[in-house]
Amino acid sequence: MPTINRYVDISTVDREAKKDYIDRHSPFIHCAANAKKGEKFAVTVKMGNEYSHPDDFDHFIANIALYNGETLLARADFVPGTLGNEKNHAEVTFNIVPTGKKLTLVAHGYCTKHGVWESTPVEVEVEEASSCCGGGHCS
Repeated sequence: MPTINRYVDISTVDREAKKDYIDRHSPFIHCAANAKKGEKFAVTVKMGNEYSHPDDFDHFIANIALYNGETLLARADFVPGTLGNEKNHAEVTFNIVPTGKKLTLVAHGYCTKHGVWESTPVEVEVEEASSCCGGGHCS
């Protein structure tokens, strides 16, 4: 099993080089705090917040995966050059359809040189979809 690296609070890290290293390898989840059961819900995962990651032949973000707890929901794979061989943020938006009462979203990003990195979990409340109003507008 590969080693999984986790984001640490970089405000507690003294050296700028260490902040850069941690930030650019960490996946960050961006989504709404609430979702509706049975309806598409957009979840964007971006590698790095302040610092961008290299996109070299031997050092790039190879994939980003999204989990609900331990269940894999989706994964996007990248090849070197996807980001124009320039430092940038690998980013993907997954559209998922929630079915339970809550989501515990966790993202993994895989760097070909520095392994798997895990995001901070994000809790999303899942509300029941609104029922039809009875006014004849629903299809």
